[in-house]
Amino acid sequence: MRAEDDDAGGGEFVGARLDAGLRAARFASPPSADEFAAAVEPRNAPAVFRGVVKDWTASSRWDPRRGGLDYLREKVGPDVDVEAMMSSTGHVLVPFSKFMNSCKSYLRCPNASSDSPKAQEILKEPASSEEGCSSSLESCDQVYLAQVSILNTENKERCSLEVLKEDIQEPTFLRGKPFSSINIWMNRAHLRSSTHYDPHHNLLCVVAGCKKVTLWPPSSSPYLYPMPVYGEASNHSSVSIEEPDYSRYTRARYMKEYSERVILNCGDALFIPEGWYHQVDSDDLTIAINFWWKSRIMNEILVDKEMPTDEESGGPEQLKQKQVNSDSSDKKDSPLQTLEPSTLQALYELISLVHNSAEMVSQNEITEPTSQDAYCKQSNGSKKIAADDSSLLEKDPIAKIILPLKPLELQSMLLAMARTFPRTLEALVLNMLGPIGAEILTRKFDEMDQQATKEQQSEFYKTFYSVFDDQYAAMDALLNGKEMFSFQVFQSVLRQYIGVHADRPK
Repeated sequence: MRAEDDDAGGGEFVGARLDAGLRAARFASPPSADEFAAAVEPRNAPAVFRGVVKDWTASSRWDPRRGGLDYLREKVGPDVDVEAMMSSTGHVLVPFSKFMNSCKSYLRCPNASSDSPKAQEILKEPASSEEGCSSSLESCDQVYLAQVSILNTENKERCSLEVLKEDIQEPTFLRGKPFSSINIWMNRAHLRSSTHYDPHHNLLCVVAGCKKVTLWPPSSSPYLYPMPVYGEASNHSSVSIEEPDYSRYTRARYMKEYSERVILNCGDALFIPEGWYHQVDSDDLTIAINFWWKSRIMNEILVDKEMPTDEESGGPEQLKQKQVNSDSSDKKDSPLQTLEPSTLQALYELISLVHNSAEMVSQNEITEPTSQDAYCKQSNGSKKIAADDSSLLEKDPIAKIILPLKPLELQSMLLAMARTFPRTLEALVLNMLGPIGAEILTRKFDEMDQQATKEQQSEFYKTFYSVFDDQYAAMDALLNGKEMFSFQVFQSVLRQYIGVHADRPK
């Protein structure tokens, strides 16, 4: 269903340049778990499910305008603290009951600013043992709950609102999914989120109020100017939604054309695939539940340490068939579905390598994985890497991963990364590629060129370099890596034969 393009009234719209295969599917009734796994999730595109959670107890009992605030306060109890967000102070720990009282005050006087005497008087009611955080709530008009856990498989101690799980149900089409967390989101006044993406699949369910969600596919990353990869907000866009600075972010003027906005009312749910950028506007007193889980590609096909043998998986062709689900249209919509199992495994290892490094290393602490004792040999007048020397590749894990791939397999993997994980590819080339990896990668580029037509070469390099905000920086990273590799070879030869140590040219 194509919505109107005009969003002047805040309605749904579809950007003129958004590919038809990436537009959100609409479901009037929920699919089965098998249908979702076979036809919805593999598309790697959003899907809207109308009325799918309308039968939840949460949808009927939590509505702030129908006594929901009193119900929630009594259900959770007076002694539970939650982490709230405030526009003035950021994260703050407050009693859940105090937040409910604050919402009740806002409900009675929604148009009063926090500085008005009337609002101050209302926010002070009712006085109770929660006096400790009273002044904080009074001084901040924007108070909301963001990602407060109902379920958290990695840290059960963070599940401060686990009791609310009784009022929600696992959607039938998500049955069997390995949820990493289930969270509640609630705002008092109108709230606008930043533009960002999540590392997991997400089902956003509205149980009270209304949310307007604007979506961009991962391929729109160049128009959204994501923040630096090694930083606390690397999954956020640098562009302000309210006042975009087109003089600084010139491509951002086209971001709307690659987006789609959907409206979620009480009972509706939205599937947001991992890596999809989204920005959310929430009406006053809106409450939502979201489910996060790892994608099927990451969780089932790309097994971290236990890649199945041919006997266990039924052979490579059967494993590939499991990925594709025999739907040829899925192959077109999801570039990951066309990769061989061994290439998928290599992709997973690269993604894990980048993400693990991003968690541990700040931008100022990044060091190139170099090998000062690189072992090389001469053959037919050209240097060749001694692939059988494990010590060489152990010092450059990226080189170790990409070396066994055939040129066209590597090409397919890089195209899949560019279209599905553009930030990861950017971080890989700019921040993690060492001299040996740069040498291997550029040599394989040469081999790709020999096996492809000029049109195929042009399409590959256009897609590959479109990921980078500064394409010349990517080229420099590759060329500088090759230069360092050549210098290490030269240095090794001098040390081996004449005992001379050479300094790298400045």
